[in-house]
Amino acid sequence: MNSRVQPGNMNSAGWQDVCAIDDVLPGTGVAARIQGAQVALFHTEDGFFAIGNHDPFSDANVLARGILGDVNGKLVVASPVYKQHFCLHTGICLEDMTVALPTWPVTVRDGRVLVSHQARLV
Repeated sequence: MNSRVQPGNMNSAGWQDVCAIDDVLPGTGVAARIQGAQVALFHTEDGFFAIGNHDPFSDANVLARGILGDVNGKLVVASPVYKQHFCLHTGICLEDMTVALPTWPVTVRDGRVLVSHQARLV
């Protein structure tokens, strides 16, 4: 049985099927395109998170290759270029709170990771 979301199901409700759960190893991220935006999708112990892939400090699409961690109780990704930390829940940069990246709701259904078409901005 194909567990990929078919048009008319979650896709038509504003969700995009990105990959199977096992396609993203725990503790890592991958880049995906959602509604024309580059998104960094991360598999953490707390589940899946999606945040903008574009690092505004280096002007490069690199956050999917960032390092996951915890800073003062906040789940973050550190940019692989200049090491700024972005909260995976809010998208806010911990070193410069005037900078925030969009985040996307993520859900898992039938072994597949789906990302909402609607980004959230703080």
